[in-house]
Amino acid sequence: MNANLGELLTILIIVTLMAGCSNTDTLEVDIVETSASGNQLTPVTDFPEADSMARISINPDERFQEITGFGGSFTEASAYLLNELSTENRNRIIDAYFGDDGARYSLTRTHMNSSDFSLGNYSYAPVAGDTELENFSIEEDRADLIPMIKDAMEVSTDGFKIISSPWTAPPWMKDNKQWEGGKLLPEYYDTWGLFFSKYLTAYSEEGIDIWGITIENEPLGNDDNWESMHYTPEEMNDFLVNHLGPQLERDNHDVVVLGYDQNRDTEMIEWVDAMYKENEEAASYYDGIAVHWYGSTYKIFEEQLQYAHEAAPGKYMIQTEATADAEVPVWRDDSWYWSKEATDWGWDWAPEDKKYLHPKYVPVYRYARDIIGTLNNWVDGWVDWNMVLNRQGGPNWAENWCLAPVIVDPELDEVYFTPLYYTMAHFSKYIRPGATRIGFENSDENLLLTAVENPDGSMAVVLLNQEEDSKGIELDLNGKTVSFAIHGKAIQTVRIPNQ
Repeated sequence: MNANLGELLTILIIVTLMAGCSNTDTLEVDIVETSASGNQLTPVTDFPEADSMARISINPDERFQEITGFGGSFTEASAYLLNELSTENRNRIIDAYFGDDGARYSLTRTHMNSSDFSLGNYSYAPVAGDTELENFSIEEDRADLIPMIKDAMEVSTDGFKIISSPWTAPPWMKDNKQWEGGKLLPEYYDTWGLFFSKYLTAYSEEGIDIWGITIENEPLGNDDNWESMHYTPEEMNDFLVNHLGPQLERDNHDVVVLGYDQNRDTEMIEWVDAMYKENEEAASYYDGIAVHWYGSTYKIFEEQLQYAHEAAPGKYMIQTEATADAEVPVWRDDSWYWSKEATDWGWDWAPEDKKYLHPKYVPVYRYARDIIGTLNNWVDGWVDWNMVLNRQGGPNWAENWCLAPVIVDPELDEVYFTPLYYTMAHFSKYIRPGATRIGFENSDENLLLTAVENPDGSMAVVLLNQEEDSKGIELDLNGKTVSFAIHGKAIQTVRIPNQ
C-alpha cells in the first residue's frame, strides 16, 4: 500500500468515526404541521428562519396519566347529514375521521334519547307509565346513528371507545313533564336505571359495545333551552348507588360510569367532594369524572382539574364535550378559523362579572390550547362535539348553532374540512390510547406543548405557536438533540421513533 492511499484511508476512517459520533447525538424526528400559512397536517423538512430559540427537554422518566383517547361525537345531526351526501363523500368523511390515513379517532360519544343536535325530541321509552319498559326501542337510531357508528367501526383498524350520555329522561318520568329542565321523579329511579341497562343491551345486540356512560349530560341545566334534567350531587349519588349501579350489576354490564359531565368551573369542586370524599359507596361506583369546557373560552381551570385528580388519582377524567358554540360556520375560508373573530355563548349572555372569561378567540387556538392545557392537568381523554354539521351549524331543533371540524352542503354535495379537523388530528392521530403523558422543560412560556410516550415506545410532542413570528426549537431527549422551527400561527406534532 502506498503512503498516499494509507493516509487517505486514515482520513476516511476518522471522518466516518466523527460522523458516527455526530449521528449518535442527533435525534431523529418526523414533523407534521398545520398553519395559518396553509399547511394541513403537512410533513415538513424545510423550516422558516426564526429570530428566537425555544429549548425543550423531554423527560420520559417523569410519568403522569395514561391517555384514553381523542375524538368526536356521533349525533343524529351528523349522521343525518352523512345520509344526505353521496356515497363517495360519506365514505370520505368516515375515512377522514377513523381510517388509517385519517385522524384515527379513538374515543367518541353519543346521546341516549334526543339532544339539541337531533332533528326533534324523541325517547326510546315513549309510553307513559311503562315502568317495566316493555315498549323500549332504539328504532329511532336505526336510520342514522347506528349506520354511522357501524361504518366507522368498519374502517377503524384499532377500534374506538364510545361514551353514551342522556340529555333527559322522557317527560313522563319528570316532575315538570317537559323535555327541558325538571327532575327525575323518585318513583321512576328504578325505571330510569333499567333504561340504561336496556340501552346497553340493545346496542350490544346491534354489534356496538358501549364502553362508558355518563349519568346525565349537564346536570346543572342549560337554562331550559333544550333537553335537560337536573340533579344535585347527592341526588346523582343516590340514583347511582341505589338504582343504576345495582341494575348494571344484575344485568352483567361491564361499563365505565362517569359522573358530573358539566363545566370545568368552580362548581366542579362540590361534585368532586360528593363523588369521591363524602360517600364511600358512591366512590366505589364512579370510575371517573366527565367535564366540559363552556365555563370559559380560555381558562383551563387548572386548580379544579388538579383537585379532581388528587381526590381520585386512579380514576378517569375525560372531557366529554367541547365545541365552538354560538357560531354559524364560515364556509371555505380557512383564515377565519385562524382569526380572532369567534365568540361563544358567554360573549352575549354571561353575567357581567364573568364576561372576562368569554372574549373573542381564534377557533384553532381554542381547541389546541385547551387540549394541551387539560392534558397537562391530568385530563386523559378529550372529545369534540358534532363531527359533521351543515352551513347553518345544524341541523338543530333548538337552533343552537355550532361549529364542527367538517362542514357540508348536502344540496351541492360538497365537503369542507376546516382547520379544526387538522387541529384535532394533531392529537388523535399521533397520541394513541394507552400512551403516557411525560415530563418536559420548556424555556419559552409562550410556546405551548405537551408530550407523551405511546405504547409502542415512540413519542409525540405537540407544539402550539400562537405568535405571528416563527420560533426556532432545540429539542433534547436523553442527550440527543435536533433543531428545527415552527411557523408563526401553527401547530406541530413532532414524532420521535422508539429509541
